[in-house]
Amino acid sequence: MSVEKSLARARFQVSARERILIFDGAFGTQIQNRKLDETDFAGDLGLAADQKGNNDILALTRPDVIGDITRSYLDAGADVISTNTFSANRISQADYAAEDQVVAINEASGRIARELADDYEAKDGRPRFVAGAIGPTNKTLSLSPDVEDPGYREISFDELVAVYKEQAAALVSGGADFILIETVFDTLNAKAGVMAVKELETELGREVPVMISMTLTDLSGRNLSGHTVEAFWYAVRHADPVTIGLNCSFGADQLRPHVQTLASLADTLIMAYPNAGLPNELGEYDEMPETTAALVKQWATDGRVNILGGCCGSSPEHIRAIANAVQGLEPRAIPVPETKMRLAGLEPFTIAA
Repeated sequence: MSVEKSLARARFQVSARERILIFDGAFGTQIQNRKLDETDFAGDLGLAADQKGNNDILALTRPDVIGDITRSYLDAGADVISTNTFSANRISQADYAAEDQVVAINEASGRIARELADDYEAKDGRPRFVAGAIGPTNKTLSLSPDVEDPGYREISFDELVAVYKEQAAALVSGGADFILIETVFDTLNAKAGVMAVKELETELGREVPVMISMTLTDLSGRNLSGHTVEAFWYAVRHADPVTIGLNCSFGADQLRPHVQTLASLADTLIMAYPNAGLPNELGEYDEMPETTAALVKQWATDGRVNILGGCCGSSPEHIRAIANAVQGLEPRAIPVPETKMRLAGLEPFTIAA
């Protein structure tokens, strides 16, 4: 069954050819800074468990907070804004007895981002895009949580596909242009996310483009399931992601060689959004915006990236500094796959390190 191609994907690719695009920054840090209490989180939903710390549910109980944060990133120069839905899935929401709120949370968060993106685009004519964020959950398909039973899994592949599909469908219903499968520590989990989106595409009869972002667990460049950056790319390349990239993990300095590796392989756009440095002894991120911006500017100068943003500890000030630092720099040229080059009678090449 054929599906209708995504207009958002085409518009995004046109924008990405013109300049380096800007992604947003962290939601968690911004929410923490607002010192919200249980009443803010719980609202009048009447849920059985305490909700403080359930950042995703604020789309229902304090949409003004999520709107303000989103607006601050748009004001800072973001072209792509994400939904505040990192843990808005049935598995993670079970910790708050809020499983039945999953669809409502994702639809509401999608609407907040969509309305603001459209408002800003209407004002200045610059395209804005919404990435529906899907985090990894606290379950892993590749590893057993029981050291005495290596074959045990807490969840099956099909169950995780269903969890991701429920969230993805609600995000698209809310207005997301793309589904961002992010902070991937288990490659098989990411493949479940891809499967969920492909099933959704078939049901909707139209393309739902995916963005995929890996997170590393050590400086050698592997995720928790043991895949290198190269192995990860080849494992998910079949999904034809509109972007592939890295997020979280480390600060920009430590992430640099792995961004370089991925940029030399992937025949799609590279999106990277590192943490604001490494956490200090109190677990806080204190890297200044100008420092982060200078580090990622070097990635841009070297032709390694197409979209830049921030992850843990980043703020609107970080995003503004990044946007200013890379203004006018050329976006990364996407390598042509070897098969296409051979068909064109050209010799395959790789980007020099």
